[in-house]
Amino acid sequence: MKKKRKKTTLDALKAMRKGNREAEMELLGPGFHSHDRTHKSKKTYTRKQKHKNSI
Repeated sequence: MKKKRKKTTLDALKAMRKGNREAEMELLGPGFHSHDRTHKSKKTYTRKQKHKNSI
């Protein structure tokens, strides 16, 4: 006979994380989505036309 396991705060935390992941997947779709990006300097060279017109 198997022992019954008590629900702990770790189990609740795991369930919350899983729910958050599923909600994010519904919102953004499958795949990787970056949350933080490095700051791009204004001085960096780019060939795009939209950046050439601003100077």
